[in-house]
Amino acid sequence: MPPISDPHQPLHDDVRLLGALLGDTLKAQGGAALFATVERVRALAKDARRGAADTAELERVLRSLSVPDALDVARAFAHFLGLANIAEQHHRIRRRRDYQRDASKAPQRGSFADSFDRLLAGGTSPTTLLEAAAALRVELVLTAHPTEVVRRTLRQKQRRIAELLALGDRTSLTDPERDARLRALAGEIAATWMTDEVRREPPTPFDEVKWGLVAFEQTLWDTVPRYLRALNAALMSATGAGLPLDAAPLRFGSWIGGDRDGNPNVTPEVTARATLLARWMAADLYAREVEELRGELSMHTGTPELLARTGNVAEPYRALLKPLVERLRETRDRIEHMLDVRDAGGASNASNASSATMGDDAAIITDIATIAEPLALCHRSLLATGGSDVADGRLTDLLRRIPTFGLSLVRLDLRQEAQKHTDALDAITTRATQGSYATWSEAERQAFLLRELASGASTLRTALDSTEPFEPAVADALGTFRTAASLPRDTLGAYVISMASQPSDVLAVLALQVAAGVTPPLRVVPLFETVDFLRGAANTIGALLDIPDYRARIGDRIEIMIGYSDSAKDAGRLAAAWELYTAQERVVAACAERGVKLTLFHGRGGSVGRGGGPTHLAIQSQPPGSVDGTIRVTEQGEMVDAQFGLPEIADRTLEVYTTATLEASLAPHPAVPGEWRALMQELADTSRAAYRRLVYDTPEFLEYFRLATPEQELGRLRIGSRPARRKAAGGVTALRAIPWIFAWTQTRLMLPSWHGVGEALNDAIARGRLDTLGTMYREWPFFRSTLDLVEMVLAKASPDIAAYYDARLVPPRLLTLGTALRQDLERTTDALLAVTGHDRLLTDNPVLKRSIDVRNPYVDPINLVQVELLSRLRADNDDPALLDAFLVTVNGVAAGMRNTG
Repeated sequence: MPPISDPHQPLHDDVRLLGALLGDTLKAQGGAALFATVERVRALAKDARRGAADTAELERVLRSLSVPDALDVARAFAHFLGLANIAEQHHRIRRRRDYQRDASKAPQRGSFADSFDRLLAGGTSPTTLLEAAAALRVELVLTAHPTEVVRRTLRQKQRRIAELLALGDRTSLTDPERDARLRALAGEIAATWMTDEVRREPPTPFDEVKWGLVAFEQTLWDTVPRYLRALNAALMSATGAGLPLDAAPLRFGSWIGGDRDGNPNVTPEVTARATLLARWMAADLYAREVEELRGELSMHTGTPELLARTGNVAEPYRALLKPLVERLRETRDRIEHMLDVRDAGGASNASNASSATMGDDAAIITDIATIAEPLALCHRSLLATGGSDVADGRLTDLLRRIPTFGLSLVRLDLRQEAQKHTDALDAITTRATQGSYATWSEAERQAFLLRELASGASTLRTALDSTEPFEPAVADALGTFRTAASLPRDTLGAYVISMASQPSDVLAVLALQVAAGVTPPLRVVPLFETVDFLRGAANTIGALLDIPDYRARIGDRIEIMIGYSDSAKDAGRLAAAWELYTAQERVVAACAERGVKLTLFHGRGGSVGRGGGPTHLAIQSQPPGSVDGTIRVTEQGEMVDAQFGLPEIADRTLEVYTTATLEASLAPHPAVPGEWRALMQELADTSRAAYRRLVYDTPEFLEYFRLATPEQELGRLRIGSRPARRKAAGGVTALRAIPWIFAWTQTRLMLPSWHGVGEALNDAIARGRLDTLGTMYREWPFFRSTLDLVEMVLAKASPDIAAYYDARLVPPRLLTLGTALRQDLERTTDALLAVTGHDRLLTDNPVLKRSIDVRNPYVDPINLVQVELLSRLRADNDDPALLDAFLVTVNGVAAGMRNTG
């Protein structure tokens, strides 16, 4: 293939092809009238974006449409944006392959080759690099969140479209094959159009569990050995030695089915079923893989060690592995039966949750060594008999999977809010006539809990063993601990405490685990979320580590979690970023002073307002010393599919997490100058004050937010199993961070991600600090990444669209507030450009700028249709057709904005 002058031309060609095929579908399914309307709307939207016309005619056309016609128009633009997303994802894969294919080019940034070259050049020894890679412990924790608006059925069709785009890159295709590919693409696009994108029933938590495990079955099961093979080859090239077979630098966790914070639908029974399903899928995947391996290992010779196990048979490897396949299938079938029993109501509540678990069923594999040992024997035998090339294939890949996936693919974390544990303990102490735990001081709570731990939790155990019922919320909280005790320990990860603030929050969960018989207890991970709790995190951790009984129980490592979502909702993006940074510094210091190692668990979301952003940049921007070869990170909502939906994208995701963590561990950035820290603190203080003055102290703000955005309507959609609010009533405080961000993203004002930044920067500039700010931007990774992410948000924002929401949905008395916010957006943009030295937004990222520019004319009409639908919904709240059409517009805007929540 001749070289292409524009490396992005194939992307443009793909988008044009997909758009043309979608046009054919519109004509075939909706007729010439629909196609003509869509084309007219598209032309008007493009003219409006170019400034060649105002939006009046576009608005008139869209407002004149009936609901069914408006729905079809919105669907057309939403489908195009979805197709453009697929093309862009595939182009990422194409560009990665270009780097790998052309040895004359510098390696792709963040690749193994690039990272290892820079580390070695910077003074890291080959031995240190090899040891660090082998000891690395990165854990990606999948969560379910109500911003994953695309149905799984449509995700599958989108994957097939991506596969057909990849097929088009093959230069060896014959003319008939090219024609067949085009027909297949047309068929998938037509099938997608003909599929209802609206969920008719809200997903249950168990539905979400099944969806989460799809990523392992379809992608990660094969991605992990491929990733480890690439890492091994890169280490061989860079250091002369490879990765040990039992190394697992990257593992997986999950909250799906275990996160009960604010979600009453996640019950102890859901948790038990989630672990069973993960074990079932693991057994099924292992069985299939070992059966394939048996087909390959047809050799008739082996070592004496192997033959001693199999006897004098014609095919010893197949003979050795046959019982393993049968045992794996039996395990799978027995677990499937347990799930069927539960589905039929055989274990319908927490009190009998242990009646259909692994129990003492001898047929079920409960030790990973049962799988690993015969495979390792085959490996040794092949190496000893000249079969190293055979050993290095499927067998090595299977052996490498074992440390990563274990018997359950993923370990399930449990999460609950601290107050729920307080309520449960209060019920127990009150019943035991020991007083009211809820009214005790922190010192009294600690004293009680430490006595309980010293006595084997006698008071708590008596309460848990009692048949006298507690009120439902308390019973559910206690039932979670009983269920954890009944489940195989290797199916569970950590117990995360939301809104943790005191040492007693941690001791409470530890004592309740001891009382329930969770052996050994799960790691107890306090989650510090709000600004005040983040500021107190180091003192809380220090006080915990100074308790001898607690220190003896945790050994030499502690894990804490920091929350990006609620801190940003509390203080605004800029102030929250600095609070998170300094909180990590203080916690790292508190642990170092006491000789304890620290694992930080980052609760990042998909959007910038919830800590999202490019992975490599995010990890590299952490405080020096906070990433010490170990890190946990959530992958939330729609980001699970974005990061792991396609095999080659998943390869890149795992690669970048690995290199970023190694670089942050082996080559941390130097200490930050005191002048920069002081100025950053001033920026954070000014930004937080401005943000809170608007969001929490402006009386009319809450009413404006609920009218100017679709926040209220989003709560009616059947997107996720978790309610949008922690409490039925309340303002912004009660609203979860996800719908808070999601609502502003739909209107494209993106307020939570930038508000307060402009006032802070302009204040510093007015005080003559522009030069210092510029230096900080150029030389301090944390500051640069923070402003770069704000810049991306500003580039995606559309104040004209936000103004249209105001004009149609907001009463006149509130319009001045919206006008002021859009003026703040403009001032923020000017201030940011002054600090970065850019002439316009995204000067340093022309690819992203072009993507946004291409998308805007397609997102704009969807927004205008959404406004019309919101107006009608608010006049006729019970019309299901309006709500269905509204959801289509939500899908479309989300597809256009990409990182939605």
